[in-house]
Amino acid sequence: MFRKILIANRGEIACRVIRTAHQMGIRCVAVYSDADRDSLHVKMADEAVYLGAAPARDSYLMLDKVIAAAKQTGAEAIHPGYGFLSENSQFVEACDAAGIVFIGPPIKAIEAMGSKSAAKIIMEKAGVPLVPGYHGKDQSPELIKAEAEKIGYPVLLKATAGGGGKGMRIVEKASDFDEALAAAKREAMNGFGDDTMLVEKYLVKPRHVEFQVFCDSQGNGVYLFERDCSVQRRHQKVIEEAPAPGMSEELRAKMGDAALKAAQAIGYVNAGTVEFLLDADGSFFFMEMNTRLQVEHPITEMITGEDLVAWQLKIAAGLPLPKQQKDLQIHGHAFEARIYAEDPDQDFLPATGTLSYVRTPAETRHVRVDTGVLEGDEVSIYYDPMIAKLIVWDINREAALSRMAQALSEYRIAGVKTNTRFLKRLAESAPFQRFDVDTGFIERNEDLLFTKKGGSYNPNLLALTALYALLKLDQERQAEAKHSIDPYSPWHGFGGWRMNTDPSLNLRFAVEGQEEPVDIRVIAKSNSAKNFWTVFVGEHKLLVEGCLTDDCLNAVVNGHHRTIHVADLNNALTLFTNEEHFTCQWLRPDLDSHEFEEATASLTAPMNGSVVTLLVEAGAEVKKGDSLIVIEAMKMEHTLSAPADGKVAEFFFAAGDLVSQGAELLKFEADEAAEA
Repeated sequence: MFRKILIANRGEIACRVIRTAHQMGIRCVAVYSDADRDSLHVKMADEAVYLGAAPARDSYLMLDKVIAAAKQTGAEAIHPGYGFLSENSQFVEACDAAGIVFIGPPIKAIEAMGSKSAAKIIMEKAGVPLVPGYHGKDQSPELIKAEAEKIGYPVLLKATAGGGGKGMRIVEKASDFDEALAAAKREAMNGFGDDTMLVEKYLVKPRHVEFQVFCDSQGNGVYLFERDCSVQRRHQKVIEEAPAPGMSEELRAKMGDAALKAAQAIGYVNAGTVEFLLDADGSFFFMEMNTRLQVEHPITEMITGEDLVAWQLKIAAGLPLPKQQKDLQIHGHAFEARIYAEDPDQDFLPATGTLSYVRTPAETRHVRVDTGVLEGDEVSIYYDPMIAKLIVWDINREAALSRMAQALSEYRIAGVKTNTRFLKRLAESAPFQRFDVDTGFIERNEDLLFTKKGGSYNPNLLALTALYALLKLDQERQAEAKHSIDPYSPWHGFGGWRMNTDPSLNLRFAVEGQEEPVDIRVIAKSNSAKNFWTVFVGEHKLLVEGCLTDDCLNAVVNGHHRTIHVADLNNALTLFTNEEHFTCQWLRPDLDSHEFEEATASLTAPMNGSVVTLLVEAGAEVKKGDSLIVIEAMKMEHTLSAPADGKVAEFFFAAGDLVSQGAELLKFEADEAAEA
């Protein structure tokens, strides 16, 4: 067995490989770019070697630097993970030339499956079922269109060198073909430097079912059953499960045997995945083979009890398969949800930024979290925005799905937009629960899965938000009191002590998706229990009470007790409830006294945002109440006004500048008469 290996990857998969290698007593070398100097995989490894600048082409894709790092550190083998160099035959050749073991298949196997059209020719000869189509060398548009008409519409155009949905187009009718072909070829050339296309019959409601295969260098092969990966967006997987629902033992055996035929046809060794399209009538067709470990491999591990990375390491070291087919069994059901920094409501637009607040569900024998990030890490523009993989297991699909929904409700992230709410809606949707699923599932169920634009705000959520703000203010007042010369003064009491009256306060919140800020009036009840208020949200009157411990808010709203968590990032608040994540900005004034009343205007930024416009020029004389500057945050504008008659001596920011909450925006000189 190897004493030391290098992991030629980053993030979640690098951490995943390191964990198993360390359990096997194998030392690990990480590699990193400028963007990953402080990343988790670097901290977990025994040593790490710098590769270069943040862009992958200048670091993780520099095969010569990776080989040099392995030589420098004495690594005997390289695990490529997935992506980057994992299916690069030139990299495998370089490893061989350097006397370093590549933990993966041989060069010929990678090359055979590297071209979708060449792979289909090999599979056809091996007797593996293929979708009717054309994957020949003649690439004239006229011939490809003629083949499409032979097959019959709809057809799927696919770049032979492609992946991740690039260079793919569904064509419904002949009149759309020419434009679709041209667009797919352009995308393929830009993405892969190769615009060779194939065309095949487009199955209207197929499922995407893939088989995990392993082969050793002694000629043995097994399949570790199947995964259903039908739920996809832009041809990329979202939630996977194993085993595939509705799979009969007969069909499993047929598909498993076909997967092994595919692997043996190319002299395969190590871990691979054979992907099929499964039609409603039980017919299945070879789609492609991924010559590496898959992102979704953990669900296979959960239902088999096998560590697939350990299998990879043993086979790469020349050992035989740990188990034969008769020794492998399916136990229970597992799901994997990919946690991404992205906005599902904006066509899954990738998001970047700092993971300022991260709380994950507790890991148990039922729940597993594979991640490569920690709170405070950056989701950069340079790499795939996957934050983690949430994997759950239970005795059957129904129980596992309940665990998945619960675990997703406990996955709390703020600072960057994520898809966790989308995933929870998906997992809890009736069609998914009853497995009415195919590769068009998301498009067909848009109304169930995506947030509706606009709509009215939820007064209960705003009451909870107001309660958090009140308790936060209370904590701040108590902290002030400790440092006061008279800590027992009634002025330190929350509510600003008054005789014979109930004090009131106005709170303002900019709610995501709402055009105008929401004003909330709060009355502190005298002669009542501590932390008990009446809150008015529009026409709604609510009684609230509670306590705040760190980020945990124990609240009672109109007698309904709830425990929620709050991420407070410079007054950008996210309330995590079981039902949803509610985001708003607390438009918080600077309190210039101990008054429990609305404060006078402040000339500091009330929130993180950007400067929209300056309403006066530097040096201008203004009157009290004149508008001076407009700040925008969360698509909401906030205007700051002159607190007195005076002069704007200087602006510290210009239109378009970003500002942080509390930043001084301008220098204001009040008239002496106004000050008096």
